[in-house]
Amino acid sequence: MTTKLKDLFDTFLNMAASSQKLGINLIRVAILIIFVWIGGLKFWNYEAEGIVPFVANSPFMSFFYTKSAPEYKEYKLKEGEFNEAKHQWHVENNTYGFSHGLGILIMAIGILTFLGIFSPKIGLVGSLLAIIMTIGTLSFLVTTPEVWVPDLGSGEHGFPLLTGAGRLVIKDTAIIAGAIVVLSDCAQRILKKK
Repeated sequence: MTTKLKDLFDTFLNMAASSQKLGINLIRVAILIIFVWIGGLKFWNYEAEGIVPFVANSPFMSFFYTKSAPEYKEYKLKEGEFNEAKHQWHVENNTYGFSHGLGILIMAIGILTFLGIFSPKIGLVGSLLAIIMTIGTLSFLVTTPEVWVPDLGSGEHGFPLLTGAGRLVIKDTAIIAGAIVVLSDCAQRILKKK
């Protein structure tokens, strides 16, 4: 390697090594964007209806609904579809009310995590809540049949074949990893102030 090339590579390494703080803050921004966007979508009926299989099958959340699983399967709506009878079932099930509350919680977690840029104590709370939430989301891989490709005759079904819903769940592995990095950063900053 020539001296000039080595110097260039060393410069790159120094820049990369000094970008950790930027990376951690970009994780906070990413969590803010994802959580505020996803939380905001919870105020739209199609999104509220779409999370019913997850909530109805969850031992931690099913009590928010008035109807039991698997009754919801008869009342599924495609994204953008409207059916008055099915809509009324979702009203009676508390589908929309629960979704609105969940949306507020998700947005609040994203904002608290982001505020860790300015206050490590607030960020610590937000990142801890983000970790708890993503553990809950990842539990859907165990509790929700709709995350796995069903046996419809092709021979391709079950683990490890994820449906669209399952692919949305598995992405939370990246969110939990980022939230742990942010939690660690907040804890380090709090300890330095002691």
